[in-house]
Amino acid sequence: MSSKPPIDLYEALASLQTREQIERFMLDLATPGERTAFEERWDIAWLLEAGELSYRDIAAQTGASTTTVSRVNRFLKQEKNGGYRLIFDRFLKK
Repeated sequence: MSSKPPIDLYEALASLQTREQIERFMLDLATPGERTAFEERWDIAWLLEAGELSYRDIAAQTGASTTTVSRVNRFLKQEKNGGYRLIFDRFLKK
């Protein structure tokens, strides 16, 4: 058996076809705390995209720190990865 999987993590994620499959994989892959952190950042990104709340209000609503809100905002608006934007554009255009 090879020491490396035949596909990397991102290929594995891309192979999943339903919400249920992704949820099952994430339950195995990440701890409850890690999943909570992912979900918190996702909620923050949506609230930032809506543009209706201040950082402080978003932090209060999500339970996150204002530092986390600021970090998510940086990735949403300044970083070149464009991951949040990719999803938002797909769902907001529907």
